[in-house]
Amino acid sequence: MTSCFVIAGEVSGDTHGAELLGALRTLRAPGDLEIRGLGGPRMRLQAPGVTDWLEDSAVLGLWEVLRKYGYFQAQMTRTLAVIAESSPDVVILIDYPGFNLRLAKALRQRGYQGRIAYYISPQVWAWKRGRIKEMARTLDLMMCIFPFEKDLYEASGLRTEFVGHPLVDELAAERIDAERDPQLVGLLPGSRRREIEALFPVMVEAATLLRARLPHLRFVTAAVNEKLAGRLGELARNGGAPEIAVSSGDVHRLMQTCGCAVIASGTATLEAAFFGLPHCLTYKVSWLTAAVARVVMQVKYLGIVNNLAGREVVEELLQERATGPALAAALEALLTSPVKRTQLALELREVASSLGSGGAHDNAARAIARLLDSPQRSRPDLPDAPREMEKGARRGATSP
Repeated sequence: MTSCFVIAGEVSGDTHGAELLGALRTLRAPGDLEIRGLGGPRMRLQAPGVTDWLEDSAVLGLWEVLRKYGYFQAQMTRTLAVIAESSPDVVILIDYPGFNLRLAKALRQRGYQGRIAYYISPQVWAWKRGRIKEMARTLDLMMCIFPFEKDLYEASGLRTEFVGHPLVDELAAERIDAERDPQLVGLLPGSRRREIEALFPVMVEAATLLRARLPHLRFVTAAVNEKLAGRLGELARNGGAPEIAVSSGDVHRLMQTCGCAVIASGTATLEAAFFGLPHCLTYKVSWLTAAVARVVMQVKYLGIVNNLAGREVVEELLQERATGPALAAALEALLTSPVKRTQLALELREVASSLGSGGAHDNAARAIARLLDSPQRSRPDLPDAPREMEKGARRGATSP
């Protein structure tokens, strides 16, 4: 029997983890796969041995992490102890790098000699490329979702496979047969409250400026839930633009019907690229966060679409450029040029095609199966297991 311990700490990771576990089960005979781990309700449906910890683990921001430091320290200690006791054939880490990379390092320090595989490669290439060498010493397999990541990880000696991006399957299921309305403009400020508060007022200002010059335009926005939709409506009215249509839960429909849009930097811009939506991206954070980011960022662009293309396909309006007039000017350039919109849509679809043809979870499951069937990597530099694992688990993980 093959045993595995799986860890995901966010809602998206729970979704990907559940799909991965389902794919792994299809590759093994019934009853030949024992699964334990930490995740969420979807993973738990696939494997009752998974503990649902999402309510506490899915935190955002440095302050929240520091506030719950004691909780995460205890979870690290407990997880090390469980793995030491059960000695699974493979530990599968899904995204969530703040916890998972520390766990991988702690496992090796404490003598774990099984396989460690990482799915949804952490974007250390953007901030901390120096960590890649350390990851090569602790991991046995990295499964990338962006094509350019493969060469970066393989250069360190880490076995790496590009499995494709899970978004490809998710978005393909949401395609609709619709024509774009060239007079309809999307204002998409992101899914988090902080992003909405920072970005939507300047989007409203841009819409007001555009309506003064192009009175036939219509504007729409969407939120992930009704509560945030209500806040978008308030901000629109406060900004003097009550005519902005606000909806909830249908952002992908808007991405397929708008003529163009302004979008908060993040996964949404990748989704827009998949649907071929001409857009510009924007983002702004506190001046201190921005100052730190400028020092540590190791990529030329903030937008993942531009990083995939290796050039600025989508105009980036960040920080001091994230203003109403600047957004209005970028949108007007698209609105007044059908040729520019068509060309951008083609370039976006080309970028999206680099994400693979689908089946990321199945590809990842097969990669893990091949890892388990291949010769074990020799680790002569590790402490003797399982004795050292047991000692290490008792010591805890105060400095993984």
